[in-house]
Amino acid sequence: QFQTAADEVQQLKNKPSSDDLLKLYGLFKQATVGDCNTSKPGVFDLKGKYKWEAWNALVGKSQEEAEQEYIAFVEELKAKDA
Repeated sequence: QFQTAADEVQQLKNKPSSDDLLKLYGLFKQATVGDCNTSKPGVFDLKGKYKWEAWNALVGKSQEEAEQEYIAFVEELKAKDA
């Protein structure tokens, strides 16, 4: 179900907003890797910093919980995309 949601998000007609993409990224990383295990990117890597912050904000959330939230969020995006 998680992999299906990951595939479906790639097929949305409208690209999700930057905030939505960061949320998807954070949930995906938490679900697949677990707690953030990298150091914060440097000040000049803004994209990397935002992605790191989205993932690091989920520290402590179980991988299963992140998976379920990811699937639910993809369903929300699909509903908006219709």
